[in-house]
Amino acid sequence: MSFETISVVGLGYIGLPTAAMFASCKKKVIGVDVNQHAVDTINKGNIHIVEPELDTLVQAAVREGYLRAVTEPEAADAFLIAVPTPFLPNQVGQVPAPDLSFIEAASRAIAPVLKKGNLVILESTSPVGATEKMADWLAQFRSDLTFPQTHGEDADINIAHCPERVLPGHVVRELVENDRVVGGLTPKCSRRSVELYQTFVQGECVVTNARTAEMAKLTENSSRDVQIAFANELSVICDKLDINIWELIDLANRHPRVNILQPGPGVGGHCIAVDPWFIVSSCPDDSLLIHSARKINDSKPQWVVSKVKHAIAEILISNPTRTADTIRIACYGLAFKANIDDLRGSPSLGIVREISKFHNQKLFVIEPNIEKLPNDLTDSCVLKEYEEVIENIDIALLLVDHKEFYEKKSFSENTIVIDTKGLWR
Repeated sequence: MSFETISVVGLGYIGLPTAAMFASCKKKVIGVDVNQHAVDTINKGNIHIVEPELDTLVQAAVREGYLRAVTEPEAADAFLIAVPTPFLPNQVGQVPAPDLSFIEAASRAIAPVLKKGNLVILESTSPVGATEKMADWLAQFRSDLTFPQTHGEDADINIAHCPERVLPGHVVRELVENDRVVGGLTPKCSRRSVELYQTFVQGECVVTNARTAEMAKLTENSSRDVQIAFANELSVICDKLDINIWELIDLANRHPRVNILQPGPGVGGHCIAVDPWFIVSSCPDDSLLIHSARKINDSKPQWVVSKVKHAIAEILISNPTRTADTIRIACYGLAFKANIDDLRGSPSLGIVREISKFHNQKLFVIEPNIEKLPNDLTDSCVLKEYEEVIENIDIALLLVDHKEFYEKKSFSENTIVIDTKGLWR
């Protein structure tokens, strides 16, 4: 069965680019999202997120009639589910448990329009076993259809897992060029999924089973998290030993078999800071290194906050006539990584929030990729352009290495610069 109509459920940072790529290949795409604003924005040919080149793709796809957005699923040949997989609320110190309610809700939503011959692919990064759980939910909602877990190759509905493997800021290019891991519940499910992705994917579609595909994505990001944790821990040690961490890493990386990553203010976003917990929650007694890396990276923002507190104390000690509420602090960057507008799970955002709680003077925030501050910061912070001259800055805190920040500002000799990215070294 060919794929003439494709439904993408969840039009966020992965779903919308994926929908646009299929539409650019002249496939009829129905995007589904519960956010009415997102739906209305897309149907006008605009986008509600920041991602290079995506606006052009969406505008053309909508104008030519290949892409439209709705709030309720409609019949299609293939369904791609790209909804969030957050964590359930947990007590401090406890390992967070994955929240699959969005996947369950998406399954419930598409169930009424499923028909024999449909392909359902879970793209959401998920704990091992989530694709099988989705298949069970669909079977529960549509008992008149057969599914791979009971009917194998003869099932009415084919189901697979194919995690996204793209870098924010480069999503459009990487969706096309990167290899894809495709894990079907049966070989037929995998074959049909490969056929679908080859509509636009130029990288290799590597076939495995669903559980291995789920674990592959978690492993990729957990590996990065462990490597970043080493760099972050090293930066704390070097600070105590009065060693320049950036010079040290440059020197160590001259070894032909050493490649230490760069430290930062923490690890954020919706992948590297999240995916390791899926492994830890499933095997807590056997994932000691992964768990330790998570704790190291989660503690780094508080270390940055302590550096700011130390800088404030240093200023007050050297200037006895000054009070804390006269100290002016500029924070450069809120996003979780460079050159995007995504604030989800951002350690930089958490750091600014924490500083705003104890510092009475309004913070100057420079984030070139957003037009307004989060609501909880509007009273304690002022959003500024990088080009603006902010007089008499006492502490300049660099949190994100946005391209706009590569040219260092000219601070006074008394300004204390805390550069968590090594950009202004």
